[in-house]
Amino acid sequence: MTQLRFVPGLRFGQREVTQDRALVMAIVNRTRDSFYDRGSTFADDAALAKVDDAVAQGADIVDIGGVRAGSHGESVDAAEEARRVVPFVAEVRARHPEVVISVDTWRHEVGRAVCREGADLINDTWAGADPLLAEVAAEFGVGIVCSHTGGAAPRTDPHRVRYADVVAEVVDELVGRAERMVALGVPGAGVLIDPTHDFGKNTWHGLELLRRLDELVATGWPVLMALSNKDFVGETLDAGVDERVDGTLAATAVAAWTGARVFRAHQVGQTRRVVEMVASIAGTRPPAVVRRALA
Repeated sequence: MTQLRFVPGLRFGQREVTQDRALVMAIVNRTRDSFYDRGSTFADDAALAKVDDAVAQGADIVDIGGVRAGSHGESVDAAEEARRVVPFVAEVRARHPEVVISVDTWRHEVGRAVCREGADLINDTWAGADPLLAEVAAEFGVGIVCSHTGGAAPRTDPHRVRYADVVAEVVDELVGRAERMVALGVPGAGVLIDPTHDFGKNTWHGLELLRRLDELVATGWPVLMALSNKDFVGETLDAGVDERVDGTLAATAVAAWTGARVFRAHQVGQTRRVVEMVASIAGTRPPAVVRRALA
């Protein structure tokens, strides 16, 4: 059995992270129209409570977003996005100085503002739609997520997308994008690659990317997986949004064993336990306690 091995040195800004298991990135949406939480963390107090709870459950990273990814929902310009996330990042930074703060944005104006308030990672889920965002990451020395959307514009949904070989195309594009980030001055230790399930892809593509995840891991760039409760899970199991946790955790275990380094998750505690168990089976993390047969 081949055991996963982590390349050491993953770091976001000045913040070191554990190297013996995959990291858990908690999702905190500052939106009224999220597909999953349906606006439950739009209000400041609710969002802060969500962050507190996520950190208590073992989140290594908190990912804050102010715009729904899909085409449905309200229109949010850069000024409104900034209003939703910039002061919130400042509050989270003061409240949890040890946690890695990520912001899910494709706009350089928002990226610059949140970096000034202490963000450590920019989660660019729209594949460099705003090329100035990479320059912001380089300027502030923070990490960045390189994503793949098949050329889709921000907030558009896929329609009859085709690839000759989806995994080969994703690998080629993400490696090239990651190399460009480093050439621009983004710290290499903070560059993640994300195959970006559901973005510019159908369910067959999503399953193929999981099945052949070893090809992304073999590039040497740390892989982020955003699997949580997504449509490809729902379609695979014919499960509604509220019935996708089991499928998500199964996919998480497979991806963690293969060597993915970060998991963006709604269910923080369950995801943390999955990645810890996988890492302990692999031998990169010792058990928390060992009592059985020792007394």
